[in-house]
Amino acid sequence: MLRSLFNRGRVHQEEHGATMSVEELHHTLGLPEPLLVLDVRSPEEYAYDGHIVGSRLLPLPMLALRIDELPRDRPIVCVCRSGHRSQVACELLSRQGFTQAINLSGGMIAWRQAGLPMRTN
Repeated sequence: MLRSLFNRGRVHQEEHGATMSVEELHHTLGLPEPLLVLDVRSPEEYAYDGHIVGSRLLPLPMLALRIDELPRDRPIVCVCRSGHRSQVACELLSRQGFTQAINLSGGMIAWRQAGLPMRTN
């Protein structure tokens, strides 16, 4: 699956792992390719600052404790406010054997700036 995303130019290999732009993620969400958008911000940020429709909230401090709840058979795109916490999440997932962890470049700041759809609770 990740190879398919790489071949289509949606995922880029950077020095610190795989990344995807907000435009590439938005486009990919409209395709039948199964992926998980994992939001690692706080519950308050997720609810009040907006989140990507269909994303799953799992705050970074809880990630290591609940890592077994995540699928290993499909790409996981990690999201936070700016891209820093999601990079930490990708590194943690990679250390735990997840081979398809992708960081969303620019996080929700870039998503909002691009005018892409968001949901607030």
